[in-house]
Amino acid sequence: MDMYEKEISAYFDDPARREELVKAVSRLVGVKSVKGEAAPDAPFGPGPRAALDEGLKLCGEMGFSVRDYDHYVGLVDLNDKPTQLHILGHLDVVGEGTGWDTDPYTCVEKDGMLYGRGVSDDKGPVCAALFAMKAVRDLGLPVSKNVRLILGTDEESGSEDIAYYYAREPYAPQAFTPDADFPVINVEKGHYHPDFGACWDKETAEPRVTALQGGFRVNVVPPEAAATVLGVSADQAEALCMGMEKRSGAKFTLTQAPGGVSIHCMGKNAHAASPDDGINAISALLEVLAELPLADCPSTKAIRSMAGLFPFGDTRGKALGIAQSDAESGELTLNLALMTLDEAGFTAKFDARVPICATKENCAQACEKALAAQGIQVTGAREMTHVHVVEADSPLVKTLLKCYETYTGVKDAKPLAIGGGTYVHDIPGGVAFGCDFPGFDPKMHSANEQASVDNLLLSAKIFALAIAELCR
Repeated sequence: MDMYEKEISAYFDDPARREELVKAVSRLVGVKSVKGEAAPDAPFGPGPRAALDEGLKLCGEMGFSVRDYDHYVGLVDLNDKPTQLHILGHLDVVGEGTGWDTDPYTCVEKDGMLYGRGVSDDKGPVCAALFAMKAVRDLGLPVSKNVRLILGTDEESGSEDIAYYYAREPYAPQAFTPDADFPVINVEKGHYHPDFGACWDKETAEPRVTALQGGFRVNVVPPEAAATVLGVSADQAEALCMGMEKRSGAKFTLTQAPGGVSIHCMGKNAHAASPDDGINAISALLEVLAELPLADCPSTKAIRSMAGLFPFGDTRGKALGIAQSDAESGELTLNLALMTLDEAGFTAKFDARVPICATKENCAQACEKALAAQGIQVTGAREMTHVHVVEADSPLVKTLLKCYETYTGVKDAKPLAIGGGTYVHDIPGGVAFGCDFPGFDPKMHSANEQASVDNLLLSAKIFALAIAELCR
């Protein structure tokens, strides 16, 4: 295993390599690659397409064979030998949200840290993998198989890009994605994210909630939510808002509106797989609204039912009756992600990450029963996706753990289980491998997303050794 360790270390310890890596990451971060309206030459919108063009241009400049695969993904090959390994990274990003200290689409380096949307998720790790391939080539390490870096453009919005590619091309014997954590992730929870809601006839009773809007993506803890309430003054709502501020950390702003009040709640976004890291603005606002002296009408029933089923701080689905856990994959987590209410009804969506022990009966059906008891119907996405498991003693997992141990000095590293779903969730035998090290917070999907340059270089060393071992 340590046959190439010193050569690879010396290669990446060169200060010129650090500068090259930072410049590469900066080029990719400079492209705002949030999903947009589809077009024939841009299936996920102009932003992801522009990032794909820039990524392939970068790889071509580094001397690699590249291909734009119908504008869905980009392909970057180390050589023309039979492919042994796929490395799957993505160039699309989530929206910037609010609260940044710097321009999210300008990569800023300060005190060894890079800041910008995508530096950790996943443009920085893509560059680490790319430079690892370059190291294997430049050092002339003896490989008899090809490694293909796949540059995706839709990981954040459903992974239709990878589904498109693998519907037409074979899986590689081995695959990993540098879009999660070290040492290696071999278990990814399943997903359950139903659409649900209720309808009602036009109402006239007051006080009542006439509008509510919160959240912007199903896989993000909603950082903002707002509601309009007729027949209630700002003074009546203020004490409830202040109490919720103290309990939740959310911030409320009240504005007098014609015939009532507008209430805005500012929470904190986070990845839906780690809902405890955020402050759910929808749940916080619902609890305030549920305590107001509202009229007995369908919209009030809906508000109070939602507040009861998704109380603030319940990120395990206890009130909904689906909380569960197992030793291998951990606890179910839940994030109430989206909600819209108007004069005709409401719609909502949550994102649950479910463990191995979750079944259709104890999760999906239990949820539908709890919602139905409150007059709320599930209208779409009734099924759960499967849990992805790769055996801990598989050759791929064992090799990657050894590569990690070689450069970190960690002994007897163990694989992990996560709630996040990565690119390899539907790829047989695929695992997630890096780039975040234990104890480092990349602020993924949040303001001031960050990546350590030293960590990216260390990741590149680990990836280079992994390529050499898996493809020799």
